[in-house]
Amino acid sequence: METLEFQAEARQLLQLMVHSIYSNKDIFLRELISNASDALDKLRLAKLQDGIEADTSDLHIEIEVDAEARTLIVRDNGIGMTREEVVELIGTIAKSGTAELLGKLKEAKESPELIGQFGVGFYSTFMVADKVTLLTRKAGTEGHGTRWESEGAGTYTIEDAEDAPVGTTVTLHLRPKDEDDALYDYTDEWKLKEIVKRYSDFISFPIRSGDEVLNSQKALWARPRSEVTEEEYHQFYRHISHDWTDPLEIITMKAEGTFEYEALLFIPSRAPHDLFQRDARRGLQLYVKRVFIMDDSKELIPDYLRFVKGVVDAADLSLNISREILQQDRHIQMIRRRLVKKVLSTIKELMSSNPEKYATFWREFGRAVKEGLLAEPDNHKPILEIASFATTEGTEPTTLSAYVERMKEGQEEIYYLTGESRSQVENSPHMEAFAAQGYEVLILTDPVDEIWTDAVPEFDGKKLRSIARGSVDLPKSEEKAEPEGDFAPLLSFLGTTLEEQVKEVRLSHRLTTSAACLVSDSDDITPALEKMYRAMGQDGPRVKRILELNPDHPLVSGLRAAHERGAEDPALPDTAELLYGTALLAEGGDLEDPARFAKLLADRLARTV
Repeated sequence: METLEFQAEARQLLQLMVHSIYSNKDIFLRELISNASDALDKLRLAKLQDGIEADTSDLHIEIEVDAEARTLIVRDNGIGMTREEVVELIGTIAKSGTAELLGKLKEAKESPELIGQFGVGFYSTFMVADKVTLLTRKAGTEGHGTRWESEGAGTYTIEDAEDAPVGTTVTLHLRPKDEDDALYDYTDEWKLKEIVKRYSDFISFPIRSGDEVLNSQKALWARPRSEVTEEEYHQFYRHISHDWTDPLEIITMKAEGTFEYEALLFIPSRAPHDLFQRDARRGLQLYVKRVFIMDDSKELIPDYLRFVKGVVDAADLSLNISREILQQDRHIQMIRRRLVKKVLSTIKELMSSNPEKYATFWREFGRAVKEGLLAEPDNHKPILEIASFATTEGTEPTTLSAYVERMKEGQEEIYYLTGESRSQVENSPHMEAFAAQGYEVLILTDPVDEIWTDAVPEFDGKKLRSIARGSVDLPKSEEKAEPEGDFAPLLSFLGTTLEEQVKEVRLSHRLTTSAACLVSDSDDITPALEKMYRAMGQDGPRVKRILELNPDHPLVSGLRAAHERGAEDPALPDTAELLYGTALLAEGGDLEDPARFAKLLADRLARTV
């Protein structure tokens, strides 16, 4: 026998469990049954795909209690585990986001959803047991099994077990009943039946207690929606998603004819912590004629809809289908297209039928959905139709359709400005003329906005136009006359002085209060996009931008006058550098030499005091 210590994070998690931070302790049984169901699915699949020798004629889950000994046993004859797998899966938390998990657990004293959400359901057994024993043996392996045991105090023992049958048996040595702490008598058969019915009725394998089967084993996706309660759908969602909260929306599909399939999909009510992590599990469960094939089939749903959970049951696929075959299978591609169309149309219906639900959806998943504007050009229109964007017109997000309806007479383009935050965008010099003349501008602050706006040319016949690129052709204000005097010499001087920083210096029609701003040429990438490419290791030549000057600003007119008085004045190049630097800072850019800029500014200020 060997005694080992839990991984540090696992030890902290165990302590939280032991101290019963969850009000609903019943869920420990849901987690054990869910693990057992996964093990049975894996054994059946391993026999089909890998040809391992195993008896799959009576796959089942058993629950056994001993009231006198106060033990509860959950046993399955599934795939089982090797000694190495036991140490990896139970002795450690082999998941990303462990630190985030522990932080949330400590903050939320009434959050049972966190158990399933982070995939650490086995640890929930220590809410109801003061000792847990696990006996397991991997199917298709020779020799002995493994016995694991812990009292949840930071260490566990592990040893070889010659008598272990194939599968896994978990024995809980139950704590004393304490109803004040919501700790019930889990040797009570009625209590166990209630828990199984509530949480695990849809499990496709029989859950037995003695000679009695406790669950109906009905595939929810195969039953008419009218015959399934909302609670049954919610419990099924929790089972497949490991999310304790109810789904935001339920989607059912049934296709008949030359190619038959059924689908049951769920849109969650909140984004998972790993929505933007590359190693996160995603995809739908794939069944063929009620036989589980794959847990995370990415081929059935595009990455920008990776938050969608659910099941697809196809009638005409091979049970031996592999991921490689899935990628090429035309039936799978057809299912994928129809699922995408259904999900997007469901979200569009929510916009009108339940604006509150839609607002929740877009707040949680909008950033991911916008990735589809890059990934699937054919779906630009349906994705844009369900998108919402912050806008200068009020505090609530707007759809593009609503924006187009509000466009001013004569306006032919949809104006937008990207940036790191709403505050930065609203205070950008580029916004001045648009605000002064009452033009609405979309405020785009997600990193993906920098990219998709280049990939999407128009919406509803209206071109999308960044107000920080190219020239601006807004009607001139009646009060604002053409600037007096000739600025050409000053513009030429600044262009030469700042030739390393800018490609051109010109007068601006977009500024009303700022002295200057920087503008990208129509066909150039934005500084933010250039920065993103560099961060990804795609270094290229730095893109120079255009410096625009406000001819009505006292600094610009004063600079023109100073240049006319003496073009050789040695202070003029420093002033030009300061003018460029302030324009860069005003849009949230990074100075190339902050120390030099600070020195120039300090010297100039010193002359004024």
